[in-house]
Amino acid sequence: MCNKHVFVSFFTVVAAFVSSSTALLAPDYIHPCNSTESECLVKATQDAIPEFSKGIPYLGVPSLDPFIIDNLPIQLPGVKVTFLDGKVTGLRKCQVLNVEAYLEKNVFILEVRCNITIKGKYTAVGRLLLFPINGEGDSKIKIVNSVIKMNIKTKYFKDADGRDHFGIKSYRYTFDYGERIHYTISNLFKGNAELSNTVLRFLNENWRVVTEEFGQPVVDYAMNVTIETAKKFFDAVPYDELLYVPIPKY
Repeated sequence: MCNKHVFVSFFTVVAAFVSSSTALLAPDYIHPCNSTESECLVKATQDAIPEFSKGIPYLGVPSLDPFIIDNLPIQLPGVKVTFLDGKVTGLRKCQVLNVEAYLEKNVFILEVRCNITIKGKYTAVGRLLLFPINGEGDSKIKIVNSVIKMNIKTKYFKDADGRDHFGIKSYRYTFDYGERIHYTISNLFKGNAELSNTVLRFLNENWRVVTEEFGQPVVDYAMNVTIETAKKFFDAVPYDELLYVPIPKY
């Protein structure tokens, strides 16, 4: 009887070990495709974005919605702007327009449409277009229906256990500022509410010109955060849990 109990206990331990060692690392909202057809890839990506953007703490993958801009200095011709304690939201509601995967060519293409809001503190000193700026206060930027297209150069690698993984080698992107960008910025000119309101009105009436003047560093920062987050996910989750298509030779 004692031996029987020992055997049962041993079997239970072994079964638990096998079960834990074969457990999927990918969250259950990851729905792998059986092919690289765009229709399936678009749906799988759309299914994943709302939850993925919240972060995956057990894999060390941080949140993308919100993500925090602690301190982002932007030096432009004539003006220095610094964003502080910023929070970016909206990525979880992005609409996936297109996904293409060319495994043999190591190319992955993603195109999404997003409404993005950036809130935080700011300081600004210098001259922006026609106006002198000497401001410090709260800021809110709403970007409506921006379209982001990323062209990612991928790679493959094995982890310490010999399992294959996706990797990101490099990327480039295009960014359409969308239908509208609305600025809500307080105290653009210290001690002069009338001038501050005049400058703010100008910024909103000429939002495209203004955004093209200083928007690129903010977008670059957001893209880098997104790519670094994706790298952490791909480092953690094996290829065979993400796509049911044989991995190319590498």
